[in-house]
Amino acid sequence: MIEFTGRQLEEITGGTLIGCEQSHLFNVPQFFVDSRSAIRDGVFVALVGERVDGHDFLDSVYEAGAALAIVDTAPGRPMVEGLSVLRVLSPLRALAQIAHWVRVNVLTAQVIGVTGSSGKTSTKDLIAGILGHRGETVAPPGSFNTEVGLPLTILSADANTEFLILEMGMRGIGHISTLAEIAEPDIGVVVNVGSAHIELLGSVENIAEAKSELVRALPATGTAILNKDDPLVAKMSDSLNCEICTFGEGQGSDFRASDLDIEPDGTTRFIITHGGNSHQAHVQLVGPHYVSNALAAVSVCVCAGVPFETACELLSQVNVISKWRMEVTTAGNDVTVINDSYNANPESMHAALKTLTQFRSGEPDRRTWAVLGEMCELGEYSLDAHESIGRLAARLNISRLVCVGKATRVMHLAADNESAWGGESAWVSDVDEALELLARDLRAGDIVLVKASRSIGLERVASEVMELSLSSLMTDLDSGNGREQGNL
Repeated sequence: MIEFTGRQLEEITGGTLIGCEQSHLFNVPQFFVDSRSAIRDGVFVALVGERVDGHDFLDSVYEAGAALAIVDTAPGRPMVEGLSVLRVLSPLRALAQIAHWVRVNVLTAQVIGVTGSSGKTSTKDLIAGILGHRGETVAPPGSFNTEVGLPLTILSADANTEFLILEMGMRGIGHISTLAEIAEPDIGVVVNVGSAHIELLGSVENIAEAKSELVRALPATGTAILNKDDPLVAKMSDSLNCEICTFGEGQGSDFRASDLDIEPDGTTRFIITHGGNSHQAHVQLVGPHYVSNALAAVSVCVCAGVPFETACELLSQVNVISKWRMEVTTAGNDVTVINDSYNANPESMHAALKTLTQFRSGEPDRRTWAVLGEMCELGEYSLDAHESIGRLAARLNISRLVCVGKATRVMHLAADNESAWGGESAWVSDVDEALELLARDLRAGDIVLVKASRSIGLERVASEVMELSLSSLMTDLDSGNGREQGNL
């Protein structure tokens, strides 16, 4: 709970309070931007988006008991009788101003910023899972990593919060700098630099420049935690004047992972060495690529004051991760679904496919399926990237490759042209066709990976294969009722 007087809100934002006195005390449980998730006594920030204008929902947030709405000064805005409003030039800017004021004047927490081209949400989840055992911890749900999500996360903390973990995404040069100005992090970790968003920035070097804004914003008393295995991340240390801590599998890392051992359930045990001491660790997430995320998380937590051995032990207890990230479920039809449909780029696609092959280890009769959609925001690199993934799927001997959507046709052709491959590839135009193919050809014991960029909506494939038996799918398809019944 955070307290503001009306006068404080006016001073912080340069706005004008209407509907109550400047001396009025707001005891705010939370700020929110979605009228459907209205919070009693909360503050509604009326953002104007491309398709939705928050000002159109002032009636509903008032009826839900909101204490205040932050609105813009555009003429003709409808006001709701009885609802106090703070009129500002930009509600989005006001949200950032209030969050920064709380960060500087209210919070005593250690503030940790996390960025990277892939795996930053998983790293954030692991950090939160460890630190949550040590003190009151606030972290964003899912990928709340934008100029909206980050200040909302700050404003969900209060004076009792001991650790505040913030994920920082970016859409271009300067974006993370803006987020860091709001958050003023004490610790910053860069997980990796890959090709995600390369269409927007033009090169991985530019992506590295954008990601480095987090650690370059750290104070001299702060700590930058860098992936030494990634040359573009390791090079960031050249421009820093704060303490630097490195992690990786290579020699010379401050936190080093070795002796990786993949368990039958796809999770990984490994050894972490730090300061001359070694300790066993277990990351309860599926895929050896999560070792790097886990190592980053342990590094952060030790730098935040958690004893090394304790951090390693607590890591093994963390099994909560944001949805649609390598979620493994065996459905009632005995089909195992690996739902990694939240997002995709060439690096994460490569890691997911390798993990899929490991699931068949020791059980060669089990068939592996890769249902893959487009990797977005690759620009001129898109064709080569999709072709490369198609060739990789064939060379990893994936049993069946299903490529969904126009951009993946080249992926299908690349796989199909691999003469030594014993599997099959198919191209389908949309999710409905993918489901029809799966319904006809899946059998008990199959393992299905589902992965694409978030905008493709491939999570529907994962959920419907898990929820329906194969016989139900076939019955609906044979009768022609699938779409009408809402099953496909």
